[in-house]
Amino acid sequence: MAAERIFDRAVSVRVRGGGCEERRLNVRVNIELLSVSNPVHKKDLAVRLTDDTDPFFLYNLVISEEDFQSLKSQQGLLVDFSAFPQKFIDLLQQCIQEQNKDIPRFLLQLVSSAPALDHTPVSLNVIETNPFKHLTHLSLKFLPGTDAEIKKFLATCLKHLKEDKMMLEEKLKKTEEDLTRQLSYTQQSLSEKSRELDKLKNEWTSYTTALSNKHSQELTSEKERALQAQTQYQQQHEQQKKELENLHQKSIQQLQNRLSELEVINKDLTERRYKGDSTVRELKAKLSGLEDECQRAKQEVLSLRRENTTLDAECHEKEKHVNQLQTRVAVLEQEIKDKDQLVTRTKEVLDATQEQKVILEESTEEKQRHIEKLETTIKSLSAELLKANEIIKKLQGDLKTLMSKLKLKNTVTIQQEKLLAEKEEKLQKEQRESQEMGQSLQMKEQEVCKLQEQLESTIQKLEESKQLLKTNENVITWLNRQLSEVQMAKKLDSPASAHAGGRAAVSPLSMPDRPSFHSSGISHPISPLYAFQNFLGPTHSKNGNSQCPVSKVQLNSQLSKLSRCSDAYMVPAAGHAANKENGDPLGLESKYLKKKEDSIPLRGLSQNTLNSEYLRPYLPAKAQPSPKAAATPASAYFPGS
Repeated sequence: MAAERIFDRAVSVRVRGGGCEERRLNVRVNIELLSVSNPVHKKDLAVRLTDDTDPFFLYNLVISEEDFQSLKSQQGLLVDFSAFPQKFIDLLQQCIQEQNKDIPRFLLQLVSSAPALDHTPVSLNVIETNPFKHLTHLSLKFLPGTDAEIKKFLATCLKHLKEDKMMLEEKLKKTEEDLTRQLSYTQQSLSEKSRELDKLKNEWTSYTTALSNKHSQELTSEKERALQAQTQYQQQHEQQKKELENLHQKSIQQLQNRLSELEVINKDLTERRYKGDSTVRELKAKLSGLEDECQRAKQEVLSLRRENTTLDAECHEKEKHVNQLQTRVAVLEQEIKDKDQLVTRTKEVLDATQEQKVILEESTEEKQRHIEKLETTIKSLSAELLKANEIIKKLQGDLKTLMSKLKLKNTVTIQQEKLLAEKEEKLQKEQRESQEMGQSLQMKEQEVCKLQEQLESTIQKLEESKQLLKTNENVITWLNRQLSEVQMAKKLDSPASAHAGGRAAVSPLSMPDRPSFHSSGISHPISPLYAFQNFLGPTHSKNGNSQCPVSKVQLNSQLSKLSRCSDAYMVPAAGHAANKENGDPLGLESKYLKKKEDSIPLRGLSQNTLNSEYLRPYLPAKAQPSPKAAATPASAYFPGS
């Protein structure tokens, strides 16, 4: 049995007994892993609680793998037995880190049922504190040590102490020997150093005496040299003094002559100064006049600059307006392309819906025929069952009569018995046939139920298709209303367009030229509605005799898109007249280029079919909308219609 020590440290524990206040106690926690290989190799975790001051304080806990499983299930642990010792040590280390704080986050609590720890079982709790609740992470139950365990523990403690004592004595002997050796070595080195010091002192004294003698000799020689130099410097100074006096007298004479000359020059300069003052006054008067002229010129420059900035702003605004009009043209061309694509898509959607409608009608007719056949089979089966029941009743009556005859006649011949046996066999056969008929009837009833469910589903699909048709008819009526509104707007705008009098030219699409802006010199449309109405005339005249629904589909889709953007594009004739009177250039504002959020896209609409009048020749008689359906109320897709 081998023991591996993992943890051995003293921890501060709060001891709580029954009816007593909490107290602190320093407890040494010893954790060991015991590996037992006889008869099966397994590991146990041994935890021991001791007190260094109280040798009789001993609590033990041995956890095997089986005990750990029960502990794990009881306390809801999430670790395995192999990771449990390390996690327990981590919790203890957190308690050690927090034990010196006033309000520790993690603490150890030793709980006993008795008022004092007197050989009673205790539980060691690892608690995490917070302002709301004390959470118990782990609770381990320890048993007090028996006398034999305490003796064994004391014996091991004594053994460890003796081993420590022996080790300390050996260390002490070694240190004494090392110290004696060091002392003898230091004494020898000290004697050698003292000898060297005496030698150095003698050498230093001899060296200092020699240096003092040499310095005294050098001082005397330097003093003699200084006296000689002083006498030489005095002689040179006297000679220089005489030379300087002579030079000073000569310079005084020269300065006097210079002074007389400067006085004459000063008189001339004063006269010139008076003349310069008079000229300065004249120049100041001229300068004030020039400054006034300069201020006037500056004011003129500022006014010219302001005019220049206003002209630049006007030019910039005109350039912006030109760019907006160009972008508007590009947007309108893109919208025309999108509308053409939408027309083709709506045509495809219409063809697909017509095909689906024909297929649904055919499937419903087939299912109705199938249901009628099943109803006829069910009626025939029920009639056969009624006949079988009548036959069974007759046979039962015959059987009763035969039984009565058998009771009356005691002596029955062998032939009558054979007849009776045959009758019984026939009866059994009939019963079997009746049972089989009953089973077949149940099967038929199940089939009838399935067919009824299929019929209900087909009816639901028919109702959904009818609702789709109703919604499509609502969309068609809405489109017709919008078409009529656009036609009315065309009638209203025709006098305004005639009054405007734009230049006319034939486009590649046989459209009249768009009205031009005379102020800017750029040809742009007044509104897309105006261009669209001019486009409608020749197309109707060309396609008047043909009954193909493609042009009508295009017309309806374009009108629906125009009606959706009618708030942004409709410009009344009075507004055009006002613009002409004010002299403003005709054109579209930047708000008309914005995409409206409430616009309803026609792309991918499987339900937005076309006008019922145009589709009526292509639909069967059953699917054609009635006059009542044409006057339906508001649509779910277009609340404003």
